[in-house]
Amino acid sequence: MADQDDIDAMFGEMGAAQPAKLKPEQMEISAVYDTEVEVSVVLGTSNIRVRDLLKLGRGAIVELDRKIDDLSDIIVSGRQVGRGEVTIVEDKIAVTFREFARSGGS
Repeated sequence: MADQDDIDAMFGEMGAAQPAKLKPEQMEISAVYDTEVEVSVVLGTSNIRVRDLLKLGRGAIVELDRKIDDLSDIIVSGRQVGRGEVTIVEDKIAVTFREFARSGGS
């Protein structure tokens, strides 16, 4: 997960400032802080024929195109924002950001 320093670096330090104390450019970005986005982590991909897909059952194994130590793609609202390492935190699956995608023209 990105820590507060990473978030501040991407969006500027907002702290606990009230909107009245914010600069105009900070007020514009503060409007998006409560917006929910979908985050997905792609462990790998595989191509499989439909007939083989239909044969899959419980316990079936599908080989992916990545190795166990490869970083996984982190996708936010359909756009890759970085890559990370999949880890286990208590009883949950998590991802640790290792690389952030450089933004550029699209």
